[in-house]
Amino acid sequence: MADRTLGSSEARKPSASLNPFALFFREFLRHPVMIGSIIPSSQRTIDAMLARVDWANTKLFVEYGPGVGTFCGSILERLPTDATLLVIDTNPVFIDFLRRKFADSRFVAIHGSAADVNEIVAAHGFEKADYVLSGLPFSTLPAGIGRAIAEATHRVLQPGGTFLIYQYSSYVASLLEPLFESIDRDRQWWNVPPCGLFWAHKASEE
Repeated sequence: MADRTLGSSEARKPSASLNPFALFFREFLRHPVMIGSIIPSSQRTIDAMLARVDWANTKLFVEYGPGVGTFCGSILERLPTDATLLVIDTNPVFIDFLRRKFADSRFVAIHGSAADVNEIVAAHGFEKADYVLSGLPFSTLPAGIGRAIAEATHRVLQPGGTFLIYQYSSYVASLLEPLFESIDRDRQWWNVPPCGLFWAHKASEE
């Protein structure tokens, strides 16, 4: 995934007075293809997406495209004290914002590409992830990038691990079906716009 560097050092730094929604909207206008939504996900979507996670047995939870941390706070509330939340984003503005926002030893924010998740996870002392969450807009990513991310995610997950995806398009299912043993689906109508939810399960014997 290409790293789109912003035009100046001032543009790369989030203003201390800029609230998360304003920051999210500003970065959406700059990078609509990479962010995919004009506003962050609703709390109902967050709760529905995370409800199926086995938190007690989670050691590493990875998130792609965390933006302003809409999911991060809810994940950290549920995450065991000895577990890690590792988030990856190509946007340095979001990464800088998140590092300032979450002063939690379990939280690691990385400026990089989701396609490199295996290398990033290994560099931080882990072999595999238990869960990976993504709100990246797979239907609008540059050609080949969505498939590369899906394949990298399948490799990085523990046998029996789950890839959680929330999307406004069902296109991602075509990338998941050749890789994952089963896929559960739902839709969150209270989100704006209504959001498709996917839980792609890696086979436990892989």
